[in-house]
Amino acid sequence: MKVLSVASECAPLIKTGGLADVAGALPAALAPLGVEMRTLLPGYPVVHDALENPVQVFTDSNLFGGPAQILHGRAGGLDVYVLDAAHLFYRNGGPYAAPDGFDWWDNPERFAALSWMAAQICTYGAAGWKPDILHTHDWQGGFAPVYLQRLGGAHTVGSLITIHNIAFTGSVGADRMGWLRLPIEGYNAGGFEFFGRISALKAGIAYSDRINTVSPTYAEELMTPGFGMGFDGILRHRSADFSGILNGIDTGVWNPATDANIAAYKAPRGKARARAALAEELGLAPDGGPLCVVVSRLTEQKGLDLLLQAVPALLERGGQLALLGSGEPWMEQRFGGLAAANPGRVAVRIGYDEKLSHRMIAGGDAILVPSRFEPCGLTQLYGLRYGTVPVVAHTGGLVDTVIPSTYATVSAGVSTGVVFAPVEADALRRALVQICDLYGQPDVWQRIQANGMKHPVGWEQSAAAYAALYEQAARKP
Repeated sequence: MKVLSVASECAPLIKTGGLADVAGALPAALAPLGVEMRTLLPGYPVVHDALENPVQVFTDSNLFGGPAQILHGRAGGLDVYVLDAAHLFYRNGGPYAAPDGFDWWDNPERFAALSWMAAQICTYGAAGWKPDILHTHDWQGGFAPVYLQRLGGAHTVGSLITIHNIAFTGSVGADRMGWLRLPIEGYNAGGFEFFGRISALKAGIAYSDRINTVSPTYAEELMTPGFGMGFDGILRHRSADFSGILNGIDTGVWNPATDANIAAYKAPRGKARARAALAEELGLAPDGGPLCVVVSRLTEQKGLDLLLQAVPALLERGGQLALLGSGEPWMEQRFGGLAAANPGRVAVRIGYDEKLSHRMIAGGDAILVPSRFEPCGLTQLYGLRYGTVPVVAHTGGLVDTVIPSTYATVSAGVSTGVVFAPVEADALRRALVQICDLYGQPDVWQRIQANGMKHPVGWEQSAAAYAALYEQAARKP
């Protein structure tokens, strides 16, 4: 089966979040199941620089304001198509925002162009290669199933959209409908109309043959008003075609036995050595209670404002906090102030450092993920892999991946972490106290660590579920 994956970011080429990890991991995970996946990416400068031996396979003289071509080659170990459209993508800045931090003004056209070219490849093929399935990710590929239907390709090519985070809707004014090459008959409640505007994400949900999101619990949550963010109605309507598949992680990259990012920790690279090295690197005291780490965007969605309220309970019990991330300026300042007020107990690094993230997850005792909503989450999976006990909120994929430490699960020796509810500061405070209590029982703590390290976090089961979805979407009348 041939699948065209359409993504706005893809590891290891360009990454801002978990979408990139999924887009980058799926091709290799699906290959043993007989799925040949090629990935269509925007021609950002970093993607262009990585492309090896490019071959032109498609051209368009006027793609939303300028000429464009599709280049085929390999980049970052992946088989990729690159949308070479300099007027849309060859810019300084991020994939979605300019250097000043504001979204590119023409994002609707930029990703409509990506979707349009995806539909062209699916309908007409590219240098003899024609997919059986169109697999789009989030709003950036949401118009592709609409264009596929408009061009006539939907009769022979099935489609799937994966929702990684429903908070990003791809909303644009209805006055741009014609310019975006959208059919006027699709502007209705069952199509891509969304509260008087156009939503690329709703277009993908309405027009795709199958819909999935990145965990079973998040799929259930999205069909409720509290989590669905206005999409719950159409998702309930499409519930027969909607499912949740857990993300996995690359267990070759995230492998404590071979991780090159922690090679500085001289052998044996055990947990105690990794912890001691991390404490020394960050200027933390070498002993005390559990060293809790956070690797995250600093936003209210991630619940980091709750941690600011709850962290005194950890420090009072002798615990420590190490944080790596960036986000809301006020939150960066508050965490910086917390570190300044608690030298040796709190360390904060603003920004992102991939190698440091590996060292923190390897050296931490516990990893904190207090998100208000979390489609799947990857950091708790990294924690499980490295024996770093997750402390997570009762939501989304966090529920699906962590076995809570209750009296029953601890007695049975099956727990893998701490899960708290409701997602409020008081509940997080109690969870931090619980993690300190568990840490103070070495036999119990080591069993929880061992359970986590045995927990399946790779792509094997999830890849099989995606292959099954492709089979379902490919069944055309």
